[in-house]
Amino acid sequence: MSGKKGFDMVLAGVGGQGIVMLSNALGNACLAAGQKVITGELHGLSQRSGSVYIHMRIGGDVLSPLIPYGQADAIVSLEGMEALRYIEYLKENGVIIMNSRLIHPPVEVARLSREKRVDFVALDSILEKMKVVTSGIAAIDALSLAHKAGEPLAENAVFIGALSCLASFPLSAEQLKKGLLRVLPEQAAEKNMRAFDLGQQAAYETLCGQLECRMP
Repeated sequence: MSGKKGFDMVLAGVGGQGIVMLSNALGNACLAAGQKVITGELHGLSQRSGSVYIHMRIGGDVLSPLIPYGQADAIVSLEGMEALRYIEYLKENGVIIMNSRLIHPPVEVARLSREKRVDFVALDSILEKMKVVTSGIAAIDALSLAHKAGEPLAENAVFIGALSCLASFPLSAEQLKKGLLRVLPEQAAEKNMRAFDLGQQAAYETLCGQLECRMP
């Protein structure tokens, strides 16, 4: 059931990437800002390399935590192939913020190794399929940006920064930073803030010729 529309998004990734931490940071930011937020339970395998996703609904009059197919405003995916896996949730011309890095499942790697083949799924192929649904795609090399910030584990912060550039997203950059800081150890704060800023800039440069954005 739903009433007044808020902002609906699917967070996706694979086990071990910290998708729960990403959800917690966004949820904390919403609560601190006085925004209603509902999240669906974690689906899939939380073990490493298992597909995982979370529904997050911010604002609006929604009662169900689950987003109907074709109604998500955005998909934020910490792994490239997982963005395509859950594309059916995205509304037409919605936004995809995804990692350009692909983590191939162990089953796929083992099979191709046995068969002595190298035809792994490629990023270009994934993007081509997504463009049937939307042109609003930001494929960000989050790991490189996290390294640049001085903290390889800060890919989550990169994606939160990327979200902050969307004019349609109901929280400001400062509100998102506060939510992120609430879930980080103090010693990691400075580098994660740098990763946030780099993600914001990367998304702005990629998306903002196509849709309305906030200046970084």
